[in-house]
Amino acid sequence: MKTMKEFEPGYVFLYQSGELARRVERLEARLTKCEVCPRMCRVNRLAGVRGFCHSAYLPIVSSSCAHHGEEPALSGTSGSGTIFFGNCTMWCVYCQNYQISQDWENEQSNEVGIETLAQRMLHLQQLGCYNINLVSPTHFAPQVVRALLLAVPQGLRIPLVYNTSGYDSVDIIRELDGIVDIYLPDIRYASDDAAKRFSYTSNYVTHAQASIKEMYRQVGNLVLDDNGIAKRGLIVRHLILPNRMAGSEESLSWLADELSPAVTVSIMSQYYPAYRASRIEGIARGITPSEYEEVIELVNRLGLESGWVQEMGAAEKYRPDFDRDGHPFDSVQDRPFESAHPDISGFDPSTAK
Repeated sequence: MKTMKEFEPGYVFLYQSGELARRVERLEARLTKCEVCPRMCRVNRLAGVRGFCHSAYLPIVSSSCAHHGEEPALSGTSGSGTIFFGNCTMWCVYCQNYQISQDWENEQSNEVGIETLAQRMLHLQQLGCYNINLVSPTHFAPQVVRALLLAVPQGLRIPLVYNTSGYDSVDIIRELDGIVDIYLPDIRYASDDAAKRFSYTSNYVTHAQASIKEMYRQVGNLVLDDNGIAKRGLIVRHLILPNRMAGSEESLSWLADELSPAVTVSIMSQYYPAYRASRIEGIARGITPSEYEEVIELVNRLGLESGWVQEMGAAEKYRPDFDRDGHPFDSVQDRPFESAHPDISGFDPSTAK
């Protein structure tokens, strides 16, 4: 990871040049026959028609908060300014955020205007958060850019994090070039069969790999400031699933071979059988120590040089509740990324450069 002393988000330059407004027009035009995600529902969301994601035009903001449980380079000491969007383009049977990702009827009450979304961004900046962390933004990408158009002249100046499942349209990711400073995609599966079985998603691997490649082309390896806070770059998350269902060897090998061994990787051990997973063969239990160690050894063998790994007990510490008063992580007492596995060379966040 590189360091930098001075930084201004790319979206500020695009606003000043007029390009941000042009991007808004192009992105919103795609909502008339919606094609902002790979499902290509082609419904007119500007007219209020809802497709697979059960979302019309107005963004659905389920929660916004200073989140201290993200990777250390995102959360630091003041937190990542996290905006959780409701509904999702994937229907994962083990989703830990299922209360907001798949309760479409209830989530309609969380629709907000674009001005409100812009004010949420500015409020998080005022709280001292290091970034605006957009969680599951894929189906609201045009609305996010519209909100930036309002927030920039009011002083928004912190990095934009695009925190996504990886199931993205590469055409939309191209439109975000220069707007997003930090991409935070998952590489969830190495098998389309697994993606279809556990997330009701077809062609996940093709779309995720194409999108991640484009993200890496745009922002490159992670860049930190002198305090170790991320300003620009790519972080790829990989969640370990039981019984090798995530295809860790194939996915991590692809990252090392097709991107670079220097790409920043976040290995996540927080899986537990949330939502419907306890009834589904193959993923009805948490991961075992041997499954965890297997992925750690794989990271070393592939020569992946940069990133973090959650400790084995992260599943017990990281359980959001979106029905809780306050924000969904009030009960999270321990930061799940504070302890790096001792056998991973280069994965100690206290020494990452």
